[in-house]
Amino acid sequence: MSYKKHSRKKDHINIPDFFYHIYKYKNYAMGPKSDTPPFFVIVNPNAGNGKGKKDWDRISRLLLKIDPYFRAAFSEGKGHASMLAEAAAGEGYRTIITIGGDGTLNEVLNGVYTQKTAKPAEFTLGIIPVGTGNDWGRMFGIPLVYEGAAEVIASRQTLPHDVGVVTYYEEGRKLTRYFINIAGLGFESVVVKKTNRQKEKGKSGKAIYLYNLLSSLITYRHTMAKLTIDGNVTTSKIFSVNVGNGRYCGGGMRQTPDALPDDGLLDITVIRDIGKLEIIRSLKILYDGTILSHPKVDGYRSKSLLVESDTNLFVEADGETLGHTPAEFSVIPAGINIIYGSKIIH
Repeated sequence: MSYKKHSRKKDHINIPDFFYHIYKYKNYAMGPKSDTPPFFVIVNPNAGNGKGKKDWDRISRLLLKIDPYFRAAFSEGKGHASMLAEAAAGEGYRTIITIGGDGTLNEVLNGVYTQKTAKPAEFTLGIIPVGTGNDWGRMFGIPLVYEGAAEVIASRQTLPHDVGVVTYYEEGRKLTRYFINIAGLGFESVVVKKTNRQKEKGKSGKAIYLYNLLSSLITYRHTMAKLTIDGNVTTSKIFSVNVGNGRYCGGGMRQTPDALPDDGLLDITVIRDIGKLEIIRSLKILYDGTILSHPKVDGYRSKSLLVESDTNLFVEADGETLGHTPAEFSVIPAGINIIYGSKIIH
């Protein structure tokens, strides 16, 4: 199906000494003093330029009011949150709360999908945002204020959420990555790559992202690509492609403005051979949700997308830099459960 624009416990868990025991913990096998199983918390101490670590004491006190039996661990570098999620799954946890941003949430999701203990659809993810983008939570009414985000966690109001899958290539190897919000390739991925490099140097925020967007325009070139969307082939020069279950990326941009998280489909936005000056003039529509009205932009809704290009295009997912094309996107309907707030968009 496609559409053109305007269509609609025991303490030997496999985690080293940085594992946190928060107050008392009753062995999961014995059962907590609650009808609800305890949750596991994964903290990215570097999220939000160090806010994850700095604000942890405040956040942990809020979480203790919700679940005095929870356990938590700090991630230690790229990819480690995935390992922690796998370990937590092995210990019997099925609800994992992320203290971080979209990238940390992506790592946790991938840990859930690489673990072999239980089906991924048995897990529930929640987030208290401390990142710099926090785009995924915008769609679900998750406040940036910690107290408000904790109230969302306390509600345990859940929704089955689709999971995106992208296969891509890196150093000759075909790899797979799962995403919960938006993946992209082309210009978007170049900007993400630059932004992530600056994050490593402690520089982040909307202004940094916008600067990288404008500066990347100077050298970026359109690429001829073949797009196969649910078996239908189209070939053209493209500027960028975004594939989403969510609506927001890049600190508030709405490049897949009509996406739904639970329809079993991916929303695809293709920006074709648009001029650089036209991009600058059209920045407003990247944010106000009217991008699909532009004559050089096509929108689709489908279950699969294959992108093949003359020149390798960089791929990113949930703001995490991956490899390059050829890239294939697909969707797992209701692949994970999420805790959401009161303002979910439908």
